[in-house]
Amino acid sequence: MKITIVDCPEGEEDEIIIRCRQVDEQLLKLIYSFKSGQDKMVGVKDGRLQQIAPKEIYYFEAVDNRVFLYTDKEVYETKFKLYELEKRFYGTDFFRASKSVIINLAKVKSLAPGLGGRFEACMKNGEKLVISRQYVPILKEKLGL
Repeated sequence: MKITIVDCPEGEEDEIIIRCRQVDEQLLKLIYSFKSGQDKMVGVKDGRLQQIAPKEIYYFEAVDNRVFLYTDKEVYETKFKLYELEKRFYGTDFFRASKSVIINLAKVKSLAPGLGGRFEACMKNGEKLVISRQYVPILKEKLGL
């Protein structure tokens, strides 16, 4: 792999060009890790806006037509719908776990089979989330099982 860095003139926007034969999982992870350092989510708590890096988010949950994002200790409301978040984080560690939850797999401490073909995700902050049985095959594929 060859890496070339070119200084751009002042006033010109920074640009990254990737030339490759094929886009593989490793390249997608590299792109995501780079983008996640720049793209911030905006969450609202107590009427105040807060910027949150995607790597800090444990999961998103839809409750009563509102969507919340959960970090280690805080809960924020976001303006995005779950389907928009699913599209935004496609190809990353975020995974649709049920009709109302998207989980950041990087924040999962352990997974265990549950009742009725479901799985239970124990998050690094101690919370437990249920993965619906209809999403379990997608989870297994994502984890390479």
